[in-house]
Amino acid sequence: MKQKFSASVFREGDWHVAQCLEVDIASQGESEDEALANLKEAIELHFEPPVPTAEPKIKTIEVEVGAA
Repeated sequence: MKQKFSASVFREGDWHVAQCLEVDIASQGESEDEALANLKEAIELHFEPPVPTAEPKIKTIEVEVGAA
């Protein structure tokens, strides 16, 4: 599924910074195009589903809670 995002692009010293306005993600590059390409990759990685590195153990716990 494709989704559009807005990006603010500005210079910070020698670097171009691209910041997504909808999600708190930013990236940088030596050019505006590179900063935007890096931001696109960062957003794609942000929305990838998590992959566990180890099989999780599912446990059941019992907790006594007081009446509100």
